[in-house]
Amino acid sequence: MKLLIVVHHRFDLWNVPGWFPVNLQSEFPQIEIVHKPNYDDVEEYLRDSEIIFSFSLRPEQFRLAQNLRWVHAPTAAVHQLLFPELVKSQVVLTNAHEVHGPVVAEHVIALIFALAKKIPQAALLQQKRIWGQDSIWNDGPRPREVSGAILGLIGLGSIGRNVARMASALGMRVIAVREHPEKEKPDGVATVYAPAQIDDVLPLSDYVVVAAPLTEATRGLINANRLAAMRRDAYLINVGRGPQVDEAALADALRNRRIAGAALDVFEREPLPPESPLWPLENLLVTPHTAGLTEKLWQRHYELFSKNLRRYLGGVPLLFVVDKQKGY
Repeated sequence: MKLLIVVHHRFDLWNVPGWFPVNLQSEFPQIEIVHKPNYDDVEEYLRDSEIIFSFSLRPEQFRLAQNLRWVHAPTAAVHQLLFPELVKSQVVLTNAHEVHGPVVAEHVIALIFALAKKIPQAALLQQKRIWGQDSIWNDGPRPREVSGAILGLIGLGSIGRNVARMASALGMRVIAVREHPEKEKPDGVATVYAPAQIDDVLPLSDYVVVAAPLTEATRGLINANRLAAMRRDAYLINVGRGPQVDEAALADALRNRRIAGAALDVFEREPLPPESPLWPLENLLVTPHTAGLTEKLWQRHYELFSKNLRRYLGGVPLLFVVDKQKGY
């Protein structure tokens, strides 16, 4: 049995550290483990691999992998892997949403506080050596309390569930949208709505948080009409995927103060191009896809993947299996 680990990214943290395959080989000596730090000549290793640990696999490569039974993506998003050949196959696809969920949720809470307390404005004033008490109070939306605010949460996956738990502990009232509202409510969620009711949730919310997977149903979810449905004193936060928010419509809404502000961690194009109209917006907080960054990232990846690998070897159903038809 061969396990092929192949991950290559320009950002170093996303690359598999050297200790990861070494520890796996020590724990699972019965498996041949091949670690490639790039995709050069990867096709020759794909042919007899039964398990692949990667977030990149093209259809022509998949056709070569005749022994493939399981693909594990060290990401929450797997839309890049959902080409027809893989979707229709018996190959199991798992992801790492439970690795990223708690960390991204902390980032959401940090963004809520930053927006509520006008931290970015204070930081800018500090750089200019301005004691800006008057401007922080009088310019734009005023600082506000988080406790008692309503959080409209779109998506109740790992990120959403953790956001709900943390936000409710701060005294926020969490209302959420998910595909199956009839399921049991997660801790911290007051009310669950169906996707068709999203337009009912938006005008109720002080903060709208997008934390849903990218599917055809969620692509372009927050458009001009949805932004118009939000309150003028409300904030939008996106930690889902960039294509879920119409950036041109958002820039227009922010520029014309139709909503109070926004915070984005994901974008239609990454890195965000220098010419993007989002950069100069004073009421937009940009974080460069850093919501999932943590020094514990690969320890968590190891715990999740090794647990699933033990289940695979024991013939036990895998955890964190992606519904390939739905895309999450």
